[in-house]
Amino acid sequence: MEFQVDRTEFADAVGRAARALPGRTPVPVLGGLLLEADTGRLTVTGFDFEAAVRVEADAEVLTPGRVLVLGRRLLDVCRVLPDGPVCCAQEGSRFTVEADGTRFGLSTLPLAEYPPVPASPAPYGTVGAAAFATAVSQVAVAAGRDDTLPLLTGVQLRFDDGEMTLSASDRYRYAVRRLGWKPEAVAGDGVVEVLLSARRLLDVARSLGRCGDVRIGWEPDGGGGLIGFGGGRTRTALRLLDGRLPAYTSLFDMAGAAVAEVEREGLAEAVRRVAVVAEANSPVRLDFSANGSVRLRAGYGDDVAAQRLAATLNGADAMPVAFNPAYLLDALSSFESPRVRLELLGAGQRALLHAVPGGETAEAGAEAGEHRHLLMSVKELV
Repeated sequence: MEFQVDRTEFADAVGRAARALPGRTPVPVLGGLLLEADTGRLTVTGFDFEAAVRVEADAEVLTPGRVLVLGRRLLDVCRVLPDGPVCCAQEGSRFTVEADGTRFGLSTLPLAEYPPVPASPAPYGTVGAAAFATAVSQVAVAAGRDDTLPLLTGVQLRFDDGEMTLSASDRYRYAVRRLGWKPEAVAGDGVVEVLLSARRLLDVARSLGRCGDVRIGWEPDGGGGLIGFGGGRTRTALRLLDGRLPAYTSLFDMAGAAVAEVEREGLAEAVRRVAVVAEANSPVRLDFSANGSVRLRAGYGDDVAAQRLAATLNGADAMPVAFNPAYLLDALSSFESPRVRLELLGAGQRALLHAVPGGETAEAGAEAGEHRHLLMSVKELV
């Protein structure tokens, strides 16, 4: 195997494929990146059974071939390579990388022990890359971090005609985002729901955010438990999680709720400010009143902080609620609109946040409910 490739393209391909490398694995060969050189093309692949990432780059291939190289070592080499053409070759059990007088020799891994990389699922539809990246980031904040409950660490994608719905929950909050997508003519009828690792999906969405469109791959029979995402010259296949998130329709029914509106950035800044005196896991209290303000308060005894902001409240003369400040900040940060609407049932009950349409933002003119974030308020007020 021997090829020549531009340093920038090579480093980008290696960097993207390395996202699939496992942090720790009992299978040493999974720490490798598979390099395949064929006529005019270099393909770099990373695989760890849960995700497979393939990235293509233009290359002048002198001798076609395949080689498996320690991924993180190759990534480190790419970071320090000088600009210009890079010459790579396999010499026995060594893989050499040379650029502008700098030469690296890397040991190779046994190619025969590398597991078969799953094929990319068949085309199913497309979605705008930037909109998809935004939607995933908006719901992923509500996914759990406890790997002993894998169901709650996922983002659920629901495909229904021309609408995609993303949702995530860790039992204390529930985020939902809808956006349009374009199904392929062969996509078939019916609703498809899949559950994917929030961390993996967020990484994929961010890496493809500037690709124009994301190509979604899915097999009607389940495709071996995989779903594919492609953009530009990068293709990623993610393995599905088992299970399905609980339905949120009844949770989002806020009949009889008081409705408050407040400037989003101002509220987020006030929460950060007053929370500095709060002990770990202590709530921040918000007292909404019909006189056009909300008072934030945190802390106990002599260590307290308070701030008042302009806000509107309809449906009640007063509405005191309290939230975990980190959860409230995550929810506020997931919106892009200048103002947010909060539907409030009272202390210890559900609170539903919406974007308020208007302004020159990505959510301007959006229907109320396109992105919604449900929080549980704290029962005991500070």
